[in-house]
Amino acid sequence: MIGLGDTLYLAYFQYLNIVPTCAISGCELVLTSVYAKFLGIPLSYLGVVYYSYMFCLGVLLAIEPNSRALRIGSLAYGAVGFLLSFIFVFYIQLTLIGAICQYCAMSALTTTAFFATAVWHWRNTRN
Repeated sequence: MIGLGDTLYLAYFQYLNIVPTCAISGCELVLTSVYAKFLGIPLSYLGVVYYSYMFCLGVLLAIEPNSRALRIGSLAYGAVGFLLSFIFVFYIQLTLIGAICQYCAMSALTTTAFFATAVWHWRNTRN
């Protein structure tokens, strides 16, 4: 829910075409850069889709925690999200742009926590 709220907040401001206030400097640089969109779609919109799916996957895992397909899906989905977050924050933001966005960092931490939880769940439900 944290990631979904974070990306919905950013998507709202993206829709209005304004930059939200930020506690640290750098958000404006990141959110208005050419890297803030992928194939013309704002990353915040893609984040809403990602976190909505992640939420649904978590609900399904809560209902059926031993489902091999759901466990593999959560591992794969979490790994892809973790890798993309790592690239977005450490390579694109810090290296190419030279600034960091607090909302993007919160999203990256949320995705990392999801991936860590998926790994933990996989290890504890192996048959």
